[in-house]
Parts: sequence; structure tokens; C-alpha cells
Amino acid sequence: MQSHHYISSAILDLETIEDILVNRKKLALSEEAESNIQKSRKYLNKKITESDVPVYGINTGFGALCNVKISPGKLTELQENLVKSHACGTGDKVNKEIVRLMLLLKIQSLSYGNSGIALETVLRLVDFYNLDILPVVYEQGSLGASGDLAPLAHLALPLIGEGEVYFEDKVISGEELLKIQGWEALKLQSKEGLALLNGTQFMSAHGVYALLKSYKLSYLADLIGSVSIDAFDCNLSPFDELVHLARPHRGQVKTAERIRRFLDDSQIAKSEKDNVQDPYSFRCIPQVHGASKDTLSFVRKTIKTEINSVTDNPNIFIEEDKIISGGNFHGQPLALALDYLAIALAELANISERRTYQLVSGLRGLPAFLVENPGLNSGFMIPQYTAASIVSQNKQLAVPASVDSIVSSNGQEDHVSMGANGATKLLKVVENLNSVLAIELFNASQAMHFREPAKTSAMLSDVLNEFRGVVPILHNDVTMAPHIKSAKSFLENFNFTENFFD
Repeated sequence: MQSHHYISSAILDLETIEDILVNRKKLALSEEAESNIQKSRKYLNKKITESDVPVYGINTGFGALCNVKISPGKLTELQENLVKSHACGTGDKVNKEIVRLMLLLKIQSLSYGNSGIALETVLRLVDFYNLDILPVVYEQGSLGASGDLAPLAHLALPLIGEGEVYFEDKVISGEELLKIQGWEALKLQSKEGLALLNGTQFMSAHGVYALLKSYKLSYLADLIGSVSIDAFDCNLSPFDELVHLARPHRGQVKTAERIRRFLDDSQIAKSEKDNVQDPYSFRCIPQVHGASKDTLSFVRKTIKTEINSVTDNPNIFIEEDKIISGGNFHGQPLALALDYLAIALAELANISERRTYQLVSGLRGLPAFLVENPGLNSGFMIPQYTAASIVSQNKQLAVPASVDSIVSSNGQEDHVSMGANGATKLLKVVENLNSVLAIELFNASQAMHFREPAKTSAMLSDVLNEFRGVVPILHNDVTMAPHIKSAKSFLENFNFTENFFD
């Protein structure tokens, strides 16, 4: 296995990023990337030398100050002032794994040769990534429309000896980092600050991070839902392939196929049933889980396009001899996708909680609240409350951020995506889904105890045996919070033996 990932024009996709992260691969610029970067910088230097025509962000001010001409001797100061003045982040610190993704995606975007950045600057970003030097970035501050200006300013500050970084499990200043590494602070050339700050890497890094977790949680929702199907003694007929080929949404067909496979050799599933129909939360798993799968596919396509794009401004086109100020930094495609993903994940949690509710209701031969002596014991009464509370919060978090816009920069930036807010609240929905699914598995495992000696499938039996090594069957009331925490950890560390991206 290669120890390095080479930044190039080759398409960067989720599987590649998962491989880079899981195997802790180092980054390196390909010859193609180095050549693109150098050609672009050389072209830009030539243009500045030959002409004093105002070009936005190169020899002018920024935003509403775009008509203020800047003298050639002030261009470095202009770019460094930009980075410092835009570092206005606040709120919680961004997860280190997301900062790592921000570095990767920023390097990728700068490698195409449309940004005019200096090779030295990109190589310093590569060094940051490889040495696990992660700038301290804050969650709040981006409107998601002139790029993620505030977060990316914090990402760039340590390049010039400012800001803070995580280094060897400590937070140190950018100035201290330079001394430790024996580096000189970079002197940003024309347009470099703008190339570093304009872009959608805060939103897209959150999107990649959420997608990687969401695909796993989508698989786990099918797996846990299958355990609940047997725990509630459900019919398998609603999962027949014929039903789903008659309405062949891809996610629906895939979900039904997966559940049939999970329950293939289950004695419980094949037993004769007294109940003719099951509640929607069981019977309609393919339709509900499947719709969320199709949403994942849409979001994945959007994110894939974004992370393989140039999203700073202005853009340099050497062959056409043009420097064009456009709007590729605008996060609207991401904002809509991130909101849509939050809604899809909230629905997976919603239907999961309904299955948990059914399991504790004293139906289908199961004792009320899944405990041997209900009354004396409250059993699994309150974990369902917890799941219901989390699901309700998800409904609040699923309200779209993208429908809002606030005018900024004195009217110059008069429509913004608010995709950064959509990105940060999406992470809470992801975390909440993990919690709700953990509670469902906790309940389903307990319910399956009351089906014994009847057996579920060999695959689900293996999962349950592993789970019960972490979260035991309960016979009397105990403090539940530690078991829910253990169930959540079990899902977070679940060993996937098949491709969850499928």
C-alpha cells in the first residue's frame, strides 16, 4: 500500500478520502500539480508587471472596497491584512478531523493552476497536513458565500506566523510554531491571501465528514432495523423483491435487498405469523431508508463535484489569457445539499424511534417495557423518552439554513448561502442519529432475549453476541446512561466487513 496520496487532477472521491484518513497517508504534489501552480503564478506575475489595470483582489481592495486601487509596493501588505482582518471566527473549535479535511481540500483546489498561488505556499500547507499541524478554526463566522472567509482565514493565519495551531497535543501560537519548525513566516504575494480565503473548504469538509459517517449510519440503520423486525416478529413479505421492482427507486430496492440478506436464514422471519400487517415503521423501512439513501447519493454527487473544483476568486485562465472575477465561492449548491442531508438523516432517526416505541409497548408477546417484572421495574420506558427527545431536536435542526440570507459588505455581497450554518448543525444531526440507533439496538437486543429459543439469522446473531459483550441483557432496573453510552460507542467503532458506500 502506498504511504502517500499524490495531489493531481485525478478525481478525489469519498473512497479515496476514506483511504487517506484511515491509513494516515501523507500528501505530496504530483509533477502535474506543481507545474500547474508554477505556470499560474508566473502568468500572474507577468500580468502585474506589464499592466496596471485594476484586477479585483490582486491590486484592489476587497468586497465593497473593490474600486480602491492598491500600489505595487503594498500588495504583500494587502494580502496579509486580508488574512488578519478576516479571522473573525468565534464559537466552538472545529473538530480536528474536519480541519485536516479542510487542509486536504484547500490543497486540492489550489493545485489546478487557476488560483495564482505560489508553490511555496501550497507546499507549506502540505507540510502542515503531513506533520499534523492543524490550525485552530472556529465554527461560527462564515456566511458561505464569499467563500468560507472567516474559517479559512484562521486556516491561513499560521502561514504568516499568526493564529494558533494544534501541535503535539497542545495549542501553540503560529509564531511559536515557526520557531519550533525553524520556518520563516511566508510573505504572501499578490492574490495569495484571496486564494487562501476564498473557497468552500469549510462547508465541503463538513460535508465530506458528514457523508462518511452518514453512509455508515445508513448501513447500520438497515442492520438494526432488521434486528427490530425479528424482535417484533414481523412479516417478511413487504420486503419481497417484486414489491420494490414495481416502484424501483434505487435506494428502496437496495434497502429491501439488504434486509432480505440480513434475515436470510432467520427462523423467526420464516415462522408463521398471526399478524397480517406490521406498523409502517417496520413495513416501510425500504421506502423510508431508501429515500434517505437516494438523498445520500445526491449529496455525494454534489460534494464530489465541489471538492474537485476551483472555488476561489478571481480565476486565472492562462491559455485564454484571462483573469476573471466570478462567483465560484458561493456555497449555494452545498447549502441545499447539506440541508437535504440533515432532513434525510433526521428521518432515519425518526423511524428508528418509532420502532423503539413499538418494541416497548407490550405487543407481539413482548413484556411491557421489555422487563421481566414491569411495575416494580420501569425497564426500557425512559430510553424511548430519550430517543423521542433527540428526534424532536433533530426536527428543529433540520429546518433549512439555506432559505435565509443577510446582506453583507455594504450591499456588495447581497445574497449569501448560509451553508456554513447548515454544515455545523448537520454534524449534530449525525451525532443524534447515532444515539437514536444505539437506543434502538439496545431495545432490540433486549426484545430478542424474549424470543429465545427461536433464532434470528446467523449474521444478526453474531452482531447481537458482540453487542451483548458490551451492553448486557437487563433483568432488573439499573442506571441506563452508561449502557446507552456503550451502545453509542459500539456503533461508532463498528467493524464493517462489506462496502457501506454501496
